[in-house]
Amino acid sequence: MTEILVLGARGKTGRRVVERLSAAGHAYRAVGRPVFSWEDRGTWSSVLTGVVSAYIVHPELAAPGVSDMIEAFAKRAKAAGVRRLVLLSGRGEAGAERCEEVVAASGLDHTLVRASWFAQNYTEGLLVPSVEAGLIALPAGDVGEPIVDADDIADVAVAALTTDGHSGRLYDVTGPRLLTFAEMAAEISAAAGKPVGYAPVDPETFRAALVPMVGPEQADMLTQLCAEVFDGRNEKVGNGVREALGRPPRDFTDFCANAWTA
Repeated sequence: MTEILVLGARGKTGRRVVERLSAAGHAYRAVGRPVFSWEDRGTWSSVLTGVVSAYIVHPELAAPGVSDMIEAFAKRAKAAGVRRLVLLSGRGEAGAERCEEVVAASGLDHTLVRASWFAQNYTEGLLVPSVEAGLIALPAGDVGEPIVDADDIADVAVAALTTDGHSGRLYDVTGPRLLTFAEMAAEISAAAGKPVGYAPVDPETFRAALVPMVGPEQADMLTQLCAEVFDGRNEKVGNGVREALGRPPRDFTDFCANAWTA
């Protein structure tokens, strides 16, 4: 039986992709560490055996050398008989765009899902303690971001993995409107029923706060990434959800109501 490979199956989008594939009765292979490791190429071949489509997620697409890794994986996938790749990419990230290019040049059917800032960063990621403490500190100034629900990303990815008509497409997947981070904090505050504020901080302060949580190397990478994507380049709404699914994306207000009611 041919299967759909889901990398990063315990991550924000991978977990949701697996849930949808399971509910629809698709055969899938959900993998993460230690079964699959990007750094250990010896783990690649076994997860690709019998796979027809693959959802590719890498936690640090913007990091140096990752595009070479994605290119090598795509070649390995093609040799294993995989026919379709769906790449989760980051919006406004030069490193992520290099990864898109190597997937597009792989010779396989492919779909690029280029996503904006995740709403779930506030409920499942490093910012959860900040939300609980009532203050979100980011080096984002007053930039607007079309924040997207990871459920929408998963819906687009599953459509691309399981149905025709998505080959060669690049979907710019965002929410339906721009929100500043102060406005996001106000939405969270209203839904959570407690004060949650936003403090714009300088990159050095942000990096110093990250180091105890993720170490200096990842703190550097995340700080540089924020400087890149929060410079105004992403202050526009994409149409990827509607193009892929024929419906509008979910709004952040609805996300907050659901998340904090639950």
